[in-house]
Amino acid sequence: MAVKSDFTRQSLLLDPDLLVIYRDPITPPKPAPGQPGTHSEFTPLEPEIFIAVLSDGHILAFNGHVDLGTGIRTALAQIVAEELSVPFDNVTMVLGNPFEVPNQGPTIASATIQITAEPLRRAAAQAREYLLTLAARHLNVEREALRCQDGYIQHTSDKHLASVSYGKLLVGARHALKLADSAPLKSISDYTLVGLPTSRVDIPDKATGKLTFVHDLRLPDMLHGRVIRPPYVGYDSGDFMGDSLVAVDESSVTHLPGVVSVVVIGDFVGVVAEREEQAAEAARQLKIEWRPIPGLPQLDNIEQALLELPSKQRVLLEEGDVDSALAAADQPLSRHYVWPFQLHGSIGPSCSVANAKKDALHLWSGTQNPHSLRADLARLTGLDESVITITRMEASGCYGRNCADDVGADAVLLSQAVGRPVRVQLTREQEHTWEPKGAAQYMAIQGGLNTDGSPAGYRFSTRYPSNSAPTLALLLTGAVPPIDIPFEMGDRTSVPPYRYPHRQIICEDVPTLVRASWLRGVSALPNTFAHESYIDELAYLADEDPVAYRLRYLTDARARELVEALINRANWQPGIANANPASNGDWRYGRGFAYAQYVHSKFPGFGAALAAWIIELKVNVQSGRIVVEQLYVGQDAGLMVNPAGVRHQVHGNVIQMLSRTLKERVTFEDGLPTSKEWGGYPILRFSELPPIDVMLLDRPELPPLGVGESTSLPGAPAIANALFDATGARFTHPPFTPETVRDVLKGYFQQPLEAVL
Repeated sequence: MAVKSDFTRQSLLLDPDLLVIYRDPITPPKPAPGQPGTHSEFTPLEPEIFIAVLSDGHILAFNGHVDLGTGIRTALAQIVAEELSVPFDNVTMVLGNPFEVPNQGPTIASATIQITAEPLRRAAAQAREYLLTLAARHLNVEREALRCQDGYIQHTSDKHLASVSYGKLLVGARHALKLADSAPLKSISDYTLVGLPTSRVDIPDKATGKLTFVHDLRLPDMLHGRVIRPPYVGYDSGDFMGDSLVAVDESSVTHLPGVVSVVVIGDFVGVVAEREEQAAEAARQLKIEWRPIPGLPQLDNIEQALLELPSKQRVLLEEGDVDSALAAADQPLSRHYVWPFQLHGSIGPSCSVANAKKDALHLWSGTQNPHSLRADLARLTGLDESVITITRMEASGCYGRNCADDVGADAVLLSQAVGRPVRVQLTREQEHTWEPKGAAQYMAIQGGLNTDGSPAGYRFSTRYPSNSAPTLALLLTGAVPPIDIPFEMGDRTSVPPYRYPHRQIICEDVPTLVRASWLRGVSALPNTFAHESYIDELAYLADEDPVAYRLRYLTDARARELVEALINRANWQPGIANANPASNGDWRYGRGFAYAQYVHSKFPGFGAALAAWIIELKVNVQSGRIVVEQLYVGQDAGLMVNPAGVRHQVHGNVIQMLSRTLKERVTFEDGLPTSKEWGGYPILRFSELPPIDVMLLDRPELPPLGVGESTSLPGAPAIANALFDATGARFTHPPFTPETVRDVLKGYFQQPLEAVL
């Protein structure tokens, strides 16, 4: 679905014989304090186009987000084709490239279909209504007597009246309409494309090797670069940032073949060579002297490090009298939970190609934040954003902020230095150690049970150390100061979905420990782990089935419907957890449940899809090995534009969440990350996947909800609750590796080492 080569943006803005729906250029809104977004004063000079109907009947549609493998290119095309009543193949989606698409912010928050698709759908509907008006004049009939079908407009009852194509109606004039605040949308009952499974348009080229990933791009006269990072690995704040380099001995690599240049700007050091392996060898041999690393935080004990951070408290919600409720609880219960630092784990290290001229810049990048990256490059180079072109290309998956923007800026600096195109690909070690990691998190809950088994007060607090993870080159060169401004992003899904009459929800905003930013689920995922682990424990203390207990206090009828549908599908048999766990030798068997709705953006935020998990597993109480034997997952995403795409997303969420829950954790030594390669950061293997039973509720009458992250949230608590059902032990510190399981189960089942031997 590439843009037709015989049409350029200028032709869309100026040529006749077409229809465009546009909005006037706008200065991007400033993000709220402590929230992600584009920091830019740049206002485009040209209108932002949403829909272009061409004279041959083809439709170009424009959206500011990018497709990260989520299938939005397909789903957005379905939306446009539906509203315009054209065949699906008649629509080409244009995504991400800043000068071609509206600035709709970074591709985050599962917001594409739920939020940024809305003006696109409205523009398509507006185009359809305008075409109907043109057709009424052309055919000299009442507009109400016409209908659109397959790119033509025809009379609803007079079959002898000739139909007219969209293209024919446009010939001879230029048609340009400003995007309206509202447009009559097609009735859901008339849908023929939206809501039906549609094959993803990106898969064939990926499966056959036809697609050019950014890693594969080669330009004429292109050189290769490598960067050498400072010794304060994985940090982006502190007085030492940009001020630690003592000397670089360029003569140490002048004898190497192919070396073109050594580039030094502040703490940014890079080499450029004719061939990639030559650049890699020069980076290895270049002699550099750095100042000693100042004292770094000790991260051997993440929990302690999180608690020692200075915090600014935000009380998000306060209802009832929490102190009195806690004091009157018949069975007080206080718990805390700790989530580890985790990696995006992009299979291919980040890569970019830059071509810098004196007064212009072109970058090919796998970024998911094209407009934000363009603004960063303007700050880095001093160029105006109007001369910076970013071509967004497919890259390794990330579902959050990996090193894609960093390596783009690296390539720009090296290309500027040598005046030729430069390709830069990070090493695996650089990607793992320098990427803005998914933040660790500390959550504490005070509560308990009343004498009747109902929940007493609920005081929840959370610490999520994250900032904007500024593009590294800006920090290393001194273009921006390394000021660690805490982001207010710990509040995602901070309010549990259950009825606690007396509750207080607190977010402790804290600075970073290491470079950290958003990863799939953001803080909502650890917060849900705490909420769902805690209510499971309440159900046990109340001698009740964990699902029945939840349903009694689950306030949302839609959530109840999802939960009830899933337990029926999984044949959930009511019972108290760990009442009589099945066993076979050293194996114990358990099942666990969890529910969540992903709530994103600054509190109170907006809700995405609803999701629930049921896990059936076995755990070896001697070795600590966990085997997930069956997984049931249910999701309610409202109207599913492409149910096949939603199913893909659910499967991807499940696989990644199993890996994050059972295996993934960044380790540190002397404050520096030691998870430098896959051996130090193992991920789930396909051989470890269980059967995954996916139940998607069909709710076409309800608006679509984002599906990119929601399914992840119940995963970790469902597994933890299943482990309790199997062993009687509570697991509060993921990942649940064999070592963690053995440590938790000490004194429960494990025999002395000599007895095992």
